Amino acid sequence: MARNKQTSRKKRLAKAGTQTRWAPFWTVPKCYGTGRAVHPGRHTHVKRNWRRIKTQA
Repeated sequence: MARNKQTSRKKRLAKAGTQTRWAPFWTVPKCYGTGRAVHPGRHTHVKRNWRRIKTQA
């Protein structure tokens, strides 16, 4: 990749970086109730890692 990135490419990469985060912790009791312990990563729709799956940026 080039040393100086285009603005459009940087925006696409920034969005892809935020999509891989876990969901907020408060979504677990909202979905399942207070008695269930579930990892917040299960609520993240886009599961991507920089080594495994590449983006089309």
